[in-house]
Amino acid sequence: MTVDRQRVERLNRELLEAIGEDPDRPGLKQTPARMAELYSEFFSGVGEDAAEPLARTISVSRGPAPDTLPSGAVLLRDIRFRSVCEHHLLPFAGHAHIAYLPGEQVVGLGALVRVVEILAARPQVQERLGEQIADTIAEHLDTRGVLVVLDASHGCVTMRGGRQPEASTLTIAARGEYTDAVARTELITLIGASASPAASGMDSGTARR
Repeated sequence: MTVDRQRVERLNRELLEAIGEDPDRPGLKQTPARMAELYSEFFSGVGEDAAEPLARTISVSRGPAPDTLPSGAVLLRDIRFRSVCEHHLLPFAGHAHIAYLPGEQVVGLGALVRVVEILAARPQVQERLGEQIADTIAEHLDTRGVLVVLDASHGCVTMRGGRQPEASTLTIAARGEYTDAVARTELITLIGASASPAASGMDSGTARR
């Protein structure tokens, strides 16, 4: 889905007028156009298929060591992401950590990054974003377990309300074998999440099959 830039410009002009500003003054004259460009970037994932990057997989049994299959997790740490909270349209940003237990097929690591980028480029809440990433990987990749940990700072917490600039939010989504707290403890330790004790013991509210 392509963002309607002309409409975004028009609405941002109205917004400036609604807060008592003059959209034609020099400092604001180009703001509606800038906002249209910004929204086109921030919301480029609306309507895009997040599973598409996972369509091209790699067979691990057809390489130089065909009798060797992965025995442990594939863990990609510190994927930088940014999104926009749908409650106040303020940004939140941080790091995503993704682990999966592969079967015979694996995927290029860049594909995991693209899944995060596509799903983050929509109006979001962090809790749903982590679940969507986990579901996309679990449903479209040959895997026995998926773990997604998001650690982010939210503008609606740091810039408004209680204004807690040091606060961050940690969420966990688990599928398959990683719904078991013991199974994901090692990964939580490797990720180095600050809330690792809570994360490793997280209940079904954040981890489900």
